[in-house]
Amino acid sequence: MTQILKGMRVVEGSAFVAVPLAGMTLAQMGADVIRFDRLGGGLDAARWPVAPSGQSLFWAGMNKGKRSIAVDMKSPEGRELITRIITAPGEDAGMFLTNLRVRGWMDHQTLSAYRDDLIMVTLMGDRHGRPQVDYTVNPALGIPDITGPEGHDGPVANALPAWDLVAGNMVVASLLAAERHRLRTGEGQDVELSLKDVAAATLGHLGMIGDAVLNETARGKAGNALYGAYGQDFLCADGTRLMVIGLTGRQWAALVKVTGTAEAIQSLATASGRDLREEGARWDLRHEITAIFAPWFKARSARRIGQLLDGAGATWAPFRTVKEAVAQDSDLSPDNPMFETLHQPGLGTFPVPSAPVTFSGHARKPAAKAPALGAHTEEILGDVVGLQDGEIARLFDKGIVESPSYGLSQRVA
Repeated sequence: MTQILKGMRVVEGSAFVAVPLAGMTLAQMGADVIRFDRLGGGLDAARWPVAPSGQSLFWAGMNKGKRSIAVDMKSPEGRELITRIITAPGEDAGMFLTNLRVRGWMDHQTLSAYRDDLIMVTLMGDRHGRPQVDYTVNPALGIPDITGPEGHDGPVANALPAWDLVAGNMVVASLLAAERHRLRTGEGQDVELSLKDVAAATLGHLGMIGDAVLNETARGKAGNALYGAYGQDFLCADGTRLMVIGLTGRQWAALVKVTGTAEAIQSLATASGRDLREEGARWDLRHEITAIFAPWFKARSARRIGQLLDGAGATWAPFRTVKEAVAQDSDLSPDNPMFETLHQPGLGTFPVPSAPVTFSGHARKPAAKAPALGAHTEEILGDVVGLQDGEIARLFDKGIVESPSYGLSQRVA
């Protein structure tokens, strides 16, 4: 964590990946991010992956460094509390992130009546307001059709929610842009974006829409090959599989040199009439190139190949499971200053990341844990809403709010 956004207060009401990621990113940069959830937990409270205890590792990962309040959002009194938290006074407050907008209550038109300089960033599923998630946007835009082994008939979905990740960071950028505008003009903003539009724009930026419109042949599956240049996976003598990349001229030259295949590669270039210094030529002749390289990899252990590739300045990586990566890659361990081994009650002890970005004027702060649901209910009601102790106690007694130290079981007893 860093303190570059210290003093900023952002309220988050969200679920899934993109908006929780946005709030966490702001928290890791020092903002005071207050997340509100319904009593007993919201949609993400038990989301997989889970620890052996059954508690959500997803929740813990997405809510690091935030403050948490649990509120009965079905009650008018609970909704009023959330409204007061979102629209609380302060030059650095009045900022709200959500993908759970509710018209007539939790929307910009309603909330800005309480604070006219409110900044609200809303992520929708699509521009029509229909629900979408990464796993529906991807097939709708054709990505699974170009993913998977070459020649494979069916679509292949991706386990990484790429559009959620891009959208989450666009939520951060949008909030900071709107906040800069407010600092200069005093005006609030009602900011909207949609997951599907983020994905569609990305396809356009990458040239994929133009490719589909202008070129007669549709792009197909290519397995682990690097589209448009050269990159391929190879099996080593010990059964390990490595990925090597020849995207740039330097990367390509390093591969040819370390494998000792310059003569064979030149013969291929002469026979085909193609200049293999060009990325497109390497793509078109990828099968022939792979056939030249493959025996070199097959004759050596992954460890020896790694030494030789490093010595040549080549770009490569081993294929691993996530378990193997955590056990073997120091970049996923406390050797990396971004990580700290933390014990989290109910979950266990494991490396937890802080922000992946550093600022020259702000030292990196240790990684933070995620709060227990409602852990900061009392202090938020006091510090942000401005309630007195007696009023806070009344809300707990009525079941309007909860915290780990004053939960439903205590009230029932």
